[in-house]
Amino acid sequence: MLLNFASRFRSSRGVREIDSYSSSSSLQLSTFILLRRTICTIRMPTPDLNLSTNNSTNSNDEASCEDDVRAPSVQSTPDIEKNYVHRVYDAIAPHFSSTRFAKWPKVAEFLSSLKPGSVILDAGCGNGKYLGLNPDCFYIGCDISPPLIEICARRGHEVMVADAVNLPYRENFGDAAISIAVLHHLSTETRRRKAVEELIRVVRKGGLVLITVWAVEQEDESLLAKWTPLFNKYDDEWVDSSISLLRNQSNIKLESIPETAEDSGASKQVENRVKDVQENPDDKIVASPSVPSADNGCSITQQEYFVPWHLPFHRAEIGGASASALENGLAKKDDKKGAIVYNRYYHVFAEGELQRLVSGVENTAIVDQFYDKSNWCIVLEKI
Repeated sequence: MLLNFASRFRSSRGVREIDSYSSSSSLQLSTFILLRRTICTIRMPTPDLNLSTNNSTNSNDEASCEDDVRAPSVQSTPDIEKNYVHRVYDAIAPHFSSTRFAKWPKVAEFLSSLKPGSVILDAGCGNGKYLGLNPDCFYIGCDISPPLIEICARRGHEVMVADAVNLPYRENFGDAAISIAVLHHLSTETRRRKAVEELIRVVRKGGLVLITVWAVEQEDESLLAKWTPLFNKYDDEWVDSSISLLRNQSNIKLESIPETAEDSGASKQVENRVKDVQENPDDKIVASPSVPSADNGCSITQQEYFVPWHLPFHRAEIGGASASALENGLAKKDDKKGAIVYNRYYHVFAEGELQRLVSGVENTAIVDQFYDKSNWCIVLEKI
């Protein structure tokens, strides 16, 4: 690869630069910097990430993947995302990665259409399956999950731990950016829009952005019956003061989720309600794409779900993280299927919602939008 961003971060006057491991890499990096004028600027103080497999630290200012290496912006992330997105993917990373190898044709088509020499930013790169897909381009990936980033780094990709709503790149840095199956894990419209704004910010004028999200209009409607509907969602933020899963009533509204890690009371209530449903499955209503509104009796689209992930007992990653998740009610044991079951938070998008979300983003034009394989997709251009 041309770059070596996943090596080590060095802070200088508020700007994080990257040291390479070898003289040849340094020469390649210098060439790249000459072409791009400057590399990315980290806009928040991210701790150093040690990607060695033994999780050892070399100095007091270096951190292993087991430390909290996420950007400070994650500290304002709603607890429902911390517990049912971040911690879940940290726990299931190797198993998740083993199932993510097929390239989505529409994404491959987009990447292959870019000019040779293009710099492509993959925000929420997961295990890095799209990094390097077009060998004529340069790729930089980031993800909120340190274990997934470690997998990418071992494969030789240029990656870093970063938050999709606060990308660590300077403005106008990339020629294109992709966000594949990421926005639906963000729990408020404000955060989803901020993630789109970040994608536009980091590409140059004329740069393209591809975004894909899960659709509420699933081609296989039977999948909905396997998901746990959470609550009626309205307005921009979570509301009410007692979070409940959608069970036998139709007027449940979501409680305010604390914005700080210290206040975890609401999160605990979510965990208790999840545990209650898990222990009493017959008491849970069958998921439906529409639920009645308490206000006027009209149907509204159900868009907030927990989607299960089954981590087989024989997987090597079953250990401390799974034991802790079981103890805290963030996962359950399914002896019949021989798996630990984690719940992942999803906000599935309705038709037209993605278009409305990006319509208020400055310097943005919609180039294309389409539905493909139960996903809503949109291509944007920075103008």
